[in-house]
Amino acid sequence: MFSILYGIASALSWGVADFSGGLASRKMSLYLVVFYGYIVGLFACLIAVALYPEAIPETKTIMFGSLAGLTGSISLLVLFNCMASGQMSIAAPVSALFAAVIPILLGILTQGLPDQIQFVGFGFALLAVCLISLGDLKQPFRLERLSNLYLPVIAGIGFGCSFIAMHYAISGSASVICLMITSYMTGTFVTFMFVKIRRETFSIRGNAMGVVLIHVVFNVAGNFSYLQALKSGRLDISSALGSLYPGATVILAWLILKERIYLTQWIGIIAALMAIVLFTM
Repeated sequence: MFSILYGIASALSWGVADFSGGLASRKMSLYLVVFYGYIVGLFACLIAVALYPEAIPETKTIMFGSLAGLTGSISLLVLFNCMASGQMSIAAPVSALFAAVIPILLGILTQGLPDQIQFVGFGFALLAVCLISLGDLKQPFRLERLSNLYLPVIAGIGFGCSFIAMHYAISGSASVICLMITSYMTGTFVTFMFVKIRRETFSIRGNAMGVVLIHVVFNVAGNFSYLQALKSGRLDISSALGSLYPGATVILAWLILKERIYLTQWIGIIAALMAIVLFTM
């Protein structure tokens, strides 16, 4: 039950982080949002470990934590690059789907099949990810929209690998915050180098600072909750729940920005709730 609660918390937190990150991207570069998300998150984790000291993690934890930061940061950059080129409607469902499927398959292979009713929950969770991200199905579909499908696929595989790396990093380790520090250090370096290569300025507008901080806080909370879910439960269920984050983003856009929620998205939200119920049974 704790694993399920933490998994839900990670989805909600990541959903808020994505929503606030989207708002921040209207005021500054998407790539700068990712960079500041990592560097401010790193400082937050350093303050947390200073207040609540943890044991120095083992070499295995540091290695897998760094791998999670590497794959996660590169995947974010690839995904944002894909969105910037006008493929957002395809990038969201494809990347989220692969981010969920890969850890689910590994969890089944390494931890065995879950209960039958939970297995059905996986189907509802994956359906929810697709439907929530699709939006308006009345818009005409064109085959050329699939021409660069490999970009969101790469991003989704990277996210899935990041989830798996977190799983192996936290396995047998009690140093959650130290693990996050190793991940954020790697992510900060990768995104810093990317921004430097693009020759972008690191300045941030004053009116964007508040939204960026909200993005950072909830992104850190999402990562922390996901690691706690992995510590107390199965990789496949934790990943399936964590991948439901688009639901929170869509609902916030509906409540705050007054954006329309389409019928397919409402069905997806209901499917997500069904998945949560099935996982708890």
